[in-house]
Amino acid sequence: MRDVRAVAPPAGTGNSGPSWGANGEPSRRRRAPAKDIAIVGAGIVGLATARALLRWRPSLKVVVLDREHEVAAHQTGHNSGVIHAGIYYTPGSLKARLCVSGARQMFEYCEEHGIPVERCGKLIVAADGTEVGRLDELEARGRANGVPGLRRIIASEISDLEPHCVGVAALHSPATGIVDFGQVARHLADDIRASGASIVLGCEVRDVLPASGGVSLVHPDGTTAARHAIFCAGAWSDRLAVAAGADADPRIVPFRAQYLRLRGPARELVRGMIYPVPDPRLPFLGVHLTRQISGDVILGPTALLSGNRVAAPIRRINLKDVASSIAWPGTWKMASRFWRTGLTEIRLAASSRAFVNACRRYVPDIGLNDIEDGFPGVRAQAIARNGLLVDDFAFSRIDRSLHVRNAPSPGATSSLAIGGAIAERAASAFFES
Repeated sequence: MRDVRAVAPPAGTGNSGPSWGANGEPSRRRRAPAKDIAIVGAGIVGLATARALLRWRPSLKVVVLDREHEVAAHQTGHNSGVIHAGIYYTPGSLKARLCVSGARQMFEYCEEHGIPVERCGKLIVAADGTEVGRLDELEARGRANGVPGLRRIIASEISDLEPHCVGVAALHSPATGIVDFGQVARHLADDIRASGASIVLGCEVRDVLPASGGVSLVHPDGTTAARHAIFCAGAWSDRLAVAAGADADPRIVPFRAQYLRLRGPARELVRGMIYPVPDPRLPFLGVHLTRQISGDVILGPTALLSGNRVAAPIRRINLKDVASSIAWPGTWKMASRFWRTGLTEIRLAASSRAFVNACRRYVPDIGLNDIEDGFPGVRAQAIARNGLLVDDFAFSRIDRSLHVRNAPSPGATSSLAIGGAIAERAASAFFES
């Protein structure tokens, strides 16, 4: 069943008004927070965090709050559905460690719960000799990160795995998989409810206030009182962190993703996943081809600065989100460094022909008539004041709250491991200090 917003403050979550005595006068006795931990954000990371906390201590009183009327409404439900194996990330980084661990846990969770999942494998293809050096670097990273089964293949071996793909060399990652992360999130939500926790949807947290013995989360229905709060708010993580007293650096600057879809018989041109060799300076992986768990094959995504923090049509602009991005010095510094990349992304977003031509470098049989519109996505990318794109997962603690400040791809892949890491931090910071 889906939770919906109540007219009154959610039962058991407390409110900001005074308590009243038997004589009708306000009581001076302070009420203890109604919840041990409130988690803001019902995307896959927030739900995985709630599950990890409840597995660690089943007696905890936990509530998950989300602004939307369904779980997984934003980044979790608008992505390519890839379970990444951990090839791309700097060895020793949180991304590398949590991706490899998270992928293993994700496969185990899906198999345990009967969620359709497949290890269909991925090819990262060097289209010409200029990309071989970067392919070497990716191979070294993948091996350092312990990616299972990773192997280098020569040009003649590419067609054995992907008959319609061409290139001079490739990396094959048989452990890379596909799943519907929205379905995973809904199963996590069921687990959380079955453990006695509550999920309150349609409840947008707009402010964070200190309270006696806890934190007060302000939303349109009143307030929710908790001893501690964990913020897994994705595109709104910076605003809520600042509301709780954190530094404004880094800021979330949204990037809009656009996917196209192969139609009809053209879907047979791709067996699994075909990726280009990415630009190492950017946290984006380039336009690629991905077979989804549904059987569809999608092309994309683009990565264009967005006027909205939600996955929405390109013409749907949120003036507050635009102003936030424009006012941030890091946005301009980032744009001055990557303006050529920005022009390329604008061209891909504006022209289906350019989009298809980018894919034809690896699968030349794809034609313009083989594609149809797909779906929009969004990436909540943290950008530092100095213009650097925050490449790793980032967390911070402010008094009685923990904040996930940056959890882009492979955030969904890593979500169960991220949830476990946050639960460990919460146990140490909130219950053992």
